[in-house]
Amino acid sequence: QVQLVESGGGSVQAGGSLRLSCGVFGYIYGSNYCIGWFRHAPGVERDRVAIMNMDGIATYADPVKGRFTISRENAKNTLYLQMNSLKPEDTAMYYCAWSWKWTCSSRIADYNYWGQGTQVTVSS
Repeated sequence: QVQLVESGGGSVQAGGSLRLSCGVFGYIYGSNYCIGWFRHAPGVERDRVAIMNMDGIATYADPVKGRFTISRENAKNTLYLQMNSLKPEDTAMYYCAWSWKWTCSSRIADYNYWGQGTQVTVSS
């Protein structure tokens, strides 16, 4: 069982930055995984933001490319999402998610574990 705990959300003005953190608990080293960030805004389906495989290869959704960076710190069992140049349309609940799949995808159904979410609000 993998547990994910997000933190770091908040309210910022457009153009500002935030860094989200996701603590990962219960992972067995050596197991294959995909881990990433998704977001869910009112009236919009939950969608991928950024995903990283166990080799550290990352993919990003087009709206956040060049502004967001996913990274991990293995020694602290923590995943990060650095968000720069934030826009009002980035406002959403952000979730950390974990998949045991060999190939990382953006499909919600492929992710086995989810954190409780952290709210990001960007004002214009």
